[in-house]
Amino acid sequence: MAHPVSAFQAAYISIEVLIALVSVPGNILVIWAVKMNQALRDATFCFIVSLAVADVAVGALVIPLAIIINIGPQTEFYSCLMVACPVLILTESSILALLAIAVDRYLRVKIPVRYKSVVTPRRAAVAIACCWIVSFLVGLTPMFGWNNLNKMRRTQELNASHTEFVIKCQFETVISMEYMVYFNFFVWVLPPLVLMLLIYLEVFNLIRKQLNKKVSSSSNDPQKYYGKELKIAKSLALVLFLFALSWLPLHVLNCITLFCPSCETPHILTYIAIFLTHGNSAMNPIVYAFRIKKFRTAFLQIWNQYFCCKTNKTTSTTTAEPGT
Repeated sequence: MAHPVSAFQAAYISIEVLIALVSVPGNILVIWAVKMNQALRDATFCFIVSLAVADVAVGALVIPLAIIINIGPQTEFYSCLMVACPVLILTESSILALLAIAVDRYLRVKIPVRYKSVVTPRRAAVAIACCWIVSFLVGLTPMFGWNNLNKMRRTQELNASHTEFVIKCQFETVISMEYMVYFNFFVWVLPPLVLMLLIYLEVFNLIRKQLNKKVSSSSNDPQKYYGKELKIAKSLALVLFLFALSWLPLHVLNCITLFCPSCETPHILTYIAIFLTHGNSAMNPIVYAFRIKKFRTAFLQIWNQYFCCKTNKTTSTTTAEPGT
């Protein structure tokens, strides 16, 4: 029989649902803006769409699965593992999309003249496909065997390797902390974050050098180009900063769990870390709206064309009918 949901779980579920209700429409709006606005069709915005797809999936798939895990239903081991793996896939796809965005911004300021011939739509599509393939391989590694099945068998003294048994489905029950720390964090999260930090530092360095070099030039085009690049780079670096701020606390808690098994981590800290990771998927559209003019213009265009004007047209038609 299912256990009744406690007041604490009800509060947790309510916050998760709220995050999903902000994340899904916000990121769908990002995808919609890129689709309808020709000015948002370059490689950078294609990578942003890939990031938005991952964020939509967090709101529509990962958060419902996280709620299921929080309730802790009784399931077969691999069924629980399938519920736990999507968040690993989508986290990695977000990191690789952010890395692709950072590399793209670097190329835009390093080789501005040759950029369009180097970063073609086809190559951008291949890069996005590679990011998702790697994400699935990294995220599904626990399904291939790096999990807690043998550990649980030893604990429950089940000697037959084919024997199925029912467990309480929770993330740490099925996902190995060695996998989360040594493989997921130390290989596929921390190094890309450090690499992105170095890339953005170099991007800002290159832009400032160019702005200083061109300050006495009679042509305003280089000033305008690098000034625009500086603004966009700052906005995308903010997206990276928010991602790191949202995800590092949970990985630090995982490290504490692995390296200090006797340390008691307050449950409230774990929940705050989980909220931060899920909430990150709702942050990006807000950053784009306030920091990137092209997105702000596209969002307003969508609002005026599909929502605001529809209401006005309906009102106008209704008002006009009596005199027709």
